[in-house]
Amino acid sequence: MKLQNLLSFVRRAVDDYNMIQDGDRIAIGISGGKDSLALLLALRGLQRFYPKKFELEAITISLGFDNFDLDGVKKLCDEIGVRYTIKNTDIAQVVFDERKEKNPCSLCSKMRKGALNDVAKSLNCNKVALGHNKDDVIQTLLLSMFYEGRIYTFSPVSYLDRTDLYTIRPLIYVPEKGIINFSQKEGLPIVISPCPADGNTKREKVKNLIYELSNQYDNLENHLFGAIQRSFINGWNKEEHL
Repeated sequence: MKLQNLLSFVRRAVDDYNMIQDGDRIAIGISGGKDSLALLLALRGLQRFYPKKFELEAITISLGFDNFDLDGVKKLCDEIGVRYTIKNTDIAQVVFDERKEKNPCSLCSKMRKGALNDVAKSLNCNKVALGHNKDDVIQTLLLSMFYEGRIYTFSPVSYLDRTDLYTIRPLIYVPEKGIINFSQKEGLPIVISPCPADGNTKREKVKNLIYELSNQYDNLENHLFGAIQRSFINGWNKEEHL
């Protein structure tokens, strides 16, 4: 996938869900993974020609793991002209050492998102852009149904009145395989996650299940995503959670 193709997906999502308005200051959550770095380049590219003018800030919430080298991300941000902020936290210590969570992802996600929102507010941003892709949207729906007994997935746009911030997800039309291809072609400085739970999560299990089912049912992922997309149009998703 070329940048032009990525921009086409992102522009369509931004337009379909009215994600960006004139004067927005958008904080991009940078984990160091392929999705967030692709989002960084996509929004920087969109910024150059989109009719609505907006500003960007790149933010990484460092969880406190060792061997988390962000030098490549810093260099990329410098090269494309986006200010980069790193917030150091002790989230890893709280989740793994103090709380000893058996299922650490939920608590870690909440704490990381809270820290990201705090930094975004301190930088006078009114929106936070997250790098969830099309596959993430589908996986989250199944995760919520299988493990929580509810119908929920990421909303394209959500508002948190507690923080007065909007969350936007411009990559929701982009399949993960496209992002993998893009990241390889662009040589993105991906930072390998040092999290001990990485690769052994409920999400990974659901991802593998979808892959297996896709071999049995033609066009499964597009059908699932189409059902989710129609739910957005019909007003199923009224809040941050469906």
